[in-house]
Amino acid sequence: MPHLPASSALSRFRVIDLTQVRAGPTACRQLADWGADVIQVQMPEHMRGDDTLGGQDGSDYQYTHRNKRSVTLNLKEPEGIATLKRLIATADVVVENFRPDVKTRLGIDHATLEKDHPRLIYASISGFGQTGPLADRPGFDQIAQGLGGLMSVTGLPGQGPMRVGIPIADLCAGIFCAQGILVALLEREVSGKGQWLHTSLLQAMVSMMDFQTARWLVDGEVPGQAGNFHPTSIPTGVYKARDGYLTIAVFGSKIWERFCTTLGAPEWVTDPRFVDKAGRSVNREALNAAINERLAHQDRSHWIERFNADGVACGHINNVQEVFDEPQVQHLGLVQDVVSARLGPQRHVGQPVVLERTPSQLARAAPRRGEHTEEVLGELGLLPADVAQMKARGVF
Repeated sequence: MPHLPASSALSRFRVIDLTQVRAGPTACRQLADWGADVIQVQMPEHMRGDDTLGGQDGSDYQYTHRNKRSVTLNLKEPEGIATLKRLIATADVVVENFRPDVKTRLGIDHATLEKDHPRLIYASISGFGQTGPLADRPGFDQIAQGLGGLMSVTGLPGQGPMRVGIPIADLCAGIFCAQGILVALLEREVSGKGQWLHTSLLQAMVSMMDFQTARWLVDGEVPGQAGNFHPTSIPTGVYKARDGYLTIAVFGSKIWERFCTTLGAPEWVTDPRFVDKAGRSVNREALNAAINERLAHQDRSHWIERFNADGVACGHINNVQEVFDEPQVQHLGLVQDVVSARLGPQRHVGQPVVLERTPSQLARAAPRRGEHTEEVLGELGLLPADVAQMKARGVF
């Protein structure tokens, strides 16, 4: 293939990316980073809507759409739809986030496409699911954070719900979608058949609530906000040393004993002010105040070194700049370089999984809208003269 695979792992697969905003493009980016030939299909420049990721030259867009190729097709014209279907015929996977009525009207829904392409993996991402009472509502990350319960357990008690600082529902829906696509591709090797898979921001968000959902479903307990402190493990949270904040995680009785000894308060292990007769932590606020009082005598670096040496997890709280100054982050090689022909050198966070023989790689910066249209149409067997006529007719 003439594309530039980021890795050989998925280079034999072609993915048609019909998505917008973040969740769908994230799913396709996962596949592109491992070498899949991801072709992003967009409306022509003069018909485009708002750039929801800050514009094509912005850092957000560049990060989200790396390693892809881009074609433009006017899907409001029959010839544009026909060309898209011709492109889909060459693909292993289609990823879309259209409203159900839109994809059916365009004739690119799963039921229609599978008649001619029984091996096609068709992946759909929506706000709330493909069916049900909320299926037709517009869905965005913050709405899913609220509806899925995350905002009810985030933030300080009594100060109202709070969103988290990243689009977690979007990102997780995209990652779950990519995982489903890989499972479907593996299953196809056995059955020879494609299938429809779908997820949503709401499903991803409820799944990511993890142990908080278990507290309700298993224990019948409605979780609340705990601020910077773990809702069930005490003391685990954010504390203040002489020169600033640090985070400490104490899980289990043995680590509790080490923590108390390192802090110079071994008597706390059985102190009735902080533990009950069953050895369970009590009086969270009093304990936290006592911890901060002792931590205030030394700087963070002192406590971080001491606690970790004694087997108690403790660390700095970095801002984003400090994250990339962190020696361990640098050692892990998370940041990769790529060069955009338009924008010059760029640095992005790569995949957080390292495969020994087929690592992911940033091989291509995000394309400009329609950058590869003529290239891809040529791969479909169209002659340059035919492509020029299509362009004149406004097909792309």
